[in-house]
Amino acid sequence: MIGMNALIGVAVVSLGMVLTPGPNMMYLVSRSITQGRRAGAISLAGVAVGFIVYLTAANLGLSLVFLAVPQLYTAVKLAGAGYLAWLAWKALKPGGTSVFTRQELAPDSPRRLFTMGLLTNLLNPKIAVMYVSLIPQFIDPAAGHTLLQGFALGGVQIFISLAVNLAIVLAAGTIAVFLADRPTWLRAQRYAMGTVLGALAIKLATDRAPVAAT
Repeated sequence: MIGMNALIGVAVVSLGMVLTPGPNMMYLVSRSITQGRRAGAISLAGVAVGFIVYLTAANLGLSLVFLAVPQLYTAVKLAGAGYLAWLAWKALKPGGTSVFTRQELAPDSPRRLFTMGLLTNLLNPKIAVMYVSLIPQFIDPAAGHTLLQGFALGGVQIFISLAVNLAIVLAAGTIAVFLADRPTWLRAQRYAMGTVLGALAIKLATDRAPVAAT
């Protein structure tokens, strides 16, 4: 049986990660603003499937692969850190734009919205690190059924992430309108997001390889 401390721990970690700016948030916000809430919701469905893919892979041994081949984990980690650093540069560079800035983008079909949501999540280094190295730390082998524990704890993370992201999708347009007439706030949001993404890139690049759950 999963302990309350494990549930609370995963919930806190999940909430902290979903509230931290990253590729998922940036894509969902951009699509919700340019194409409407329905487009954001379809994109979120793709993100949800990405969570399930990662959760299944992690519980069926992805973390063991990284433990056996630490060089592979290092490669994935550095690639993810580089991606976050690139997103940080896009936000911080002269002439950069905030994710809440309205832009003219060609509308995507529902299939493309779903696919891009899925790919954005699968290429999100924060999600890879969470499933491979964080959630396993809350699994208690002494409680038995470690596979079920992994799926249950992952389910908590998915529920929290989808709930928060849905709120972001529904509020993105309103936030964009509010910030449109406040360029100073818009600039501050861009700098804040770029700084957080840069800090995440550094943290990810310097993280150690995952260790087996105890």
